[in-house]
Amino acid sequence: MDVYQEPIEYQNPILCVKIWQLVNKGIEYPIDWIWHYHKPVEFILIERGQLDIHTKDHVFHLKAGDSCVIGSSQLHFSRKIGEEELVYYVLHVEFAAYFDPAMQMYFRMFMEIDQPLDCLNYVLEANEEVKARISRIFAGIYREMHEKPKGYEIATSMLMKKLMLTLLRGDTLGTLERQDAAEVQLLLPVLAYVDEHLDDRIELQDVSNLAHMSYSYFSKFFKKTMGVSFTEYVNQKRIKKAERLLLTVSWNIAQVADGVGIFNMAHFYKLFKRYNGCTPKEFVGKLRIIQ
Repeated sequence: MDVYQEPIEYQNPILCVKIWQLVNKGIEYPIDWIWHYHKPVEFILIERGQLDIHTKDHVFHLKAGDSCVIGSSQLHFSRKIGEEELVYYVLHVEFAAYFDPAMQMYFRMFMEIDQPLDCLNYVLEANEEVKARISRIFAGIYREMHEKPKGYEIATSMLMKKLMLTLLRGDTLGTLERQDAAEVQLLLPVLAYVDEHLDDRIELQDVSNLAHMSYSYFSKFFKKTMGVSFTEYVNQKRIKKAERLLLTVSWNIAQVADGVGIFNMAHFYKLFKRYNGCTPKEFVGKLRIIQ
C-alpha cells in the first residue's frame, strides 16, 4: 500500500489553518487512490455531489450537507462517486493554536491524547442541527480566510472555538470526556503560571510547589492528566509565543528567543524546527509569501 505524508501550507501560520474549496466537474476518482496522512485535523464538508472518505476502519458516504472529521495523522483517502459535479470544502487545523487558559480543561480532548477526533463522526452523521451549524461555521471561516477583512484573525479564532464548542456539546455520548476533569482543575494555577512566565526560567520545583505536590509526583501527575510531559507542554507554549513575536514585533531572532525564555540559541532553533519544520526566518518568509 502506497502511503504519502501530505505537507500542509497554512494560509496563516499563526492561526494554523487552511481552508479551500474543491470542484470536480464530473470525473470519478479512481478506486486505488493513494492513502495519505498529515498532522493537522481535517474536516470535509460537501456542498454538492457525493464523496466517499476511506479511513482504516470506516468509509464515510458523504452527500450535500454532510461532513466528517479525520483525526491528526490518520490514514485516509477520498473518492468521488458518480458523474455529478462535486463541490466540497476541506479544512485543515491544529487546535493547539486556540488554547488559552479558559480552555485548558479540554486540552486533552482536542489534542487527541486518548483517541482521535474520528470518534465524533457519529455527531456529524446523525445530528441535523450540528450539520447546519457546521456548514455556517465553514462558510464563515472560508470567507474570513479568503477575503481577509480587517480583524479576520480574530473572527477566524472565534469561529474555530465555535467549531470546537459545537463538537463538544454535540458529543451526547461523552466519547471525549474523561473522569479526571477534577484533576485538570488542580493544574489550572500551574497552567496560568506558565502563561505568565514564558519569558523567564520556569523551574519544575517551583510549579510542583504551586500545585502542592512533590517534585516526582507532580511530573507523573501532569503527564497523566495532560497527556504530555510538563517540559513538552512548556516548550509548545514557548514556540507558539515565539511565532506570534516573529510576526508582530520588530525583534531579531535572538531577542525573540530571550522573550520566550529560551536562552540557548541552538536549543531555540532545534525546538522551533521540531514544531514548525522550518527555521524562524523561513517561517516568517512563508507568511509573507502567503499574504
